[in-house]
Parts: sequence; C-alpha cells; structure tokens
Amino acid sequence: MRLGNLTVCAALALGAWAAGNAAAGDSAADTASNRLAREIFRELTEINTSDSLGSVTAASEAMARRFRNAGFPAADVVIAGGPNEKKKNLVVRVHGSGQHKPVLLLGHLDVVEARREDWTTDPYRFVERDGYFYGRGASDTKENDAIMVAALLRMKQEGFRPDRDIILALTADEEGGCCNGVDWLLKNRRELIDADFVINTDGWSVRSEKGVPIMFELGATEKLYGDYYLSVINRGGHSSEPRADNAIYELSQALLNLSKYQFPFELNNVSRPYFERLAALAAPQRAADIRGILQTPPDAAAVARLSREPSDNAVMRTNCVATMLGGGHAPNALPQAAHAIVNCRILPGHSLQEVREQLIKVINDPQVSVRFVTYAGKVTEQDPGYRSFAPPPLRPEVLEPLDRIVASLWPHIPVFPSMSAGASDAIYTNAAGMPTYGISGIAIDVDDVRAHGRDERVGVAAFYTGNTFFYRYLKAIASP
Repeated sequence: MRLGNLTVCAALALGAWAAGNAAAGDSAADTASNRLAREIFRELTEINTSDSLGSVTAASEAMARRFRNAGFPAADVVIAGGPNEKKKNLVVRVHGSGQHKPVLLLGHLDVVEARREDWTTDPYRFVERDGYFYGRGASDTKENDAIMVAALLRMKQEGFRPDRDIILALTADEEGGCCNGVDWLLKNRRELIDADFVINTDGWSVRSEKGVPIMFELGATEKLYGDYYLSVINRGGHSSEPRADNAIYELSQALLNLSKYQFPFELNNVSRPYFERLAALAAPQRAADIRGILQTPPDAAAVARLSREPSDNAVMRTNCVATMLGGGHAPNALPQAAHAIVNCRILPGHSLQEVREQLIKVINDPQVSVRFVTYAGKVTEQDPGYRSFAPPPLRPEVLEPLDRIVASLWPHIPVFPSMSAGASDAIYTNAAGMPTYGISGIAIDVDDVRAHGRDERVGVAAFYTGNTFFYRYLKAIASP
C-alpha cells in the first residue's frame, strides 16, 4: 500500500529506528529464534501450496512434525480439513492457566499462483540475495506463518505458561479455491479455534520508506472482496467481414466504461482518524489535501489530487478492476463469446448486490451479463451473501502492549488504526463474533509491495525484527 511522501518525518525517525533495530535481536535467544524462523520460512517456501499444483496439507503436516518433535502432545496438534485432501489445516494449542479466554493466531498457508518464466528466481525455491528473502509467499504470508510457529516453539522450549490458551491456525484457500480453511473450521470444528479475539498476521503493519519505518498500522477493518463475471455471447461470423458488435469489442467497451468510472468518495470511522493522523506526518501540500478531504463538505480538488495516488484512492472508495480476460474461438472468426473477471474491493457498509447493480449501470449495455463469482470460483446469478463487518472495538489488551512493544523496537513511530484495502479471512472470524485485528511486525517499503506479484520478497533484517516483535507481543497479550 502506497502512503505517499512521508519523508518529512523520515529523517526524525532514522536515528531512533537505527537504535531500536540494532537492539531487536541482541540476545542469544533472539539469535537462535531468528535461525529457527529462517529455517521454517525456507521449508514453507519450498512446499508449493498454490491451488493448481500445490498442497496445503503437505505444509500443515511439515509444521505438525515440528510441533510433535518439540514435545507438543498429539491431541494439541490437529490436522483438520474439508472435502479436499490437499486443503487440510493445522491447529495447534498451547494450554494456559485459564485466567483469560484464548487468543487465536491466524495465518494462511496457501499462495497465489506463480509461473517460473515470470520470475528471475524459482518462485518455489527459498533464495537469499541482496538483503532479501525471495519466494512465493515471502510477504503473503509464509513469513508470518514461520514467525508464529517459531514463537510457539520458543515458548515451549522456555517452559512458558501463558495466562490464556494460545491457538495457532494455519489454513487453506484464503487466496481462493474450493475449501476455505477458516470458514470450514468455524462451521465444522469451531471448538478447535474458538477464541476471545484474533490476531491475523495476513498483512503488513510496519510501513517504511527507503528502509526507514514510518508508522505501524493496526488493522481495524478491511474491505469486502467481490469478483464479478462479465460475459458477452453473440452470433460471431467471418473475420473477413468485421463488425463492431462482435463479443470482444462489446466487452472491451464495457471495460472501458468501467475504467473511467470512480465510485463515490467516502470516509468511515476508521479511515477518517487514519487520515487525521496521517496529516501530521505528510509533506505540506499533501497535508493540506488530507485536511481538505476531512472538511464538511470535503474539498473536491483535494479529493481529486489524493485520488491519483492508488493507495489513498483505495482507502477512500470502492474500487473495481478487470483482472482476467478471455474470448474468441478461432483466429479467422469474429469472436462470438468473451468474458472477463472484474475484481472489486468494497467499502464496509456496502453489499455485493449493490456493487453489481452499479456495474450494470456503468457498463450500460444489456448484451453484457454481470454475475457473481463465489469464493470457490462458481459463477452464479445468486448473491453469495458475503458481508462486510463493522470495525471491532480497540481492546486495551490488544492495543496497550502493542503501543509499548512498538515503542521499544521502533521508537517514535506512531501506531495507527487503519482499514486494509485488501481482504482476508477476518471476514469469517469477525462474522463469528471473534474481534479480529491485523498485526504483523515486518516492515515493507511503501514502493516495494510485491505480494501476488513477480519476485515476491521480504527484507532479511525486517524479517528478523518482525520475528522478535511477534514473540514479545505474543507473550504480552498471553500474560497481561
């Protein structure tokens, strides 16, 4: 997520960050934990967990072996899944004193597809190069999976007994597929993962610029994910007699109309205070624009200027973009069928059906059909019923140790509640009544987010600092 020019505070943060970063792994135990986390990260990266050719079950079993070898009772290391043998989830429990209700740590093992020919390295080989770890899932989200596993193994070795049970769930199909793991567990084995609240590590909390951490974003809410299937079918014909009513032409016009459309500007009870705090860090013109959008009514010129920055625009609006295209049946025939997937990230408070109706209105062509795509990939006329959720309250047992530990590792960077422009399995846990917070301690440069893209990577130093952060934070929330 691009935050824009934050260099006003970068110089102020640099000295404090250097001191804090140097101290992030200064003990022998931290160093040993970093080695362990790296080894787990390597193992997970080199297990292909993509939907097409991979196996989440293989990754779950590999991590289960580590826990059993470390002395975890077999009853506390459970591999559970739904109808697909390749999509089984791992659930591990650390028993506490019972003084407080459990906390659930959530991460997904599946990754987005990656083609070797697109990458400069093999996406399913763990490569350390030029200060980075490369591999599919390096920043979404096998790095955090490895850190959570390492934290629980370290606690076991130390004999640490928390005041509450700690549950770790490493799951399938967050990125899409037949058998979403969190959804399945909640519907079929809720007793395994039922918790007072959830820490979801699927994201990037520490935002940095040119390697310098600038802010820590606590994920307080997120957009609703929705895919739509646009299709055109017509009579086709011979390519020697071109006609503008062929299927590809009609579909391209629909997508052109969509590309020119902007959903309405809107702020909510998370994005508004996010921008209020961001204004204090921004360069003068950007700060003025941010204050402009916070006015009532908002300054239209300021909204227009900030909308040019994709990450700002994503926080202020629902966004829809074509991500997949197909059409035609022969090189010498007019296309008689064409289709596209349009992916939308929908602001909280709005529904899939509402956005579908707006897409139909913007496309303005009755020949173009607009249907829903379920998370399992089924095209349907029926609204799948997925709903956004209200932001959970910021609980003191989550926020207070976060403020303290962020200050110890990255002095003087602020902690911001924020709305993710993406989407995650928090949709299921929040709907189940378990308040879910997005927290990760790995710093990602605002102009180097490569999740879902080619040559996905994470900084070596950032990974190790994130490992130290999560261990300290987990101990703090597990024994308040």
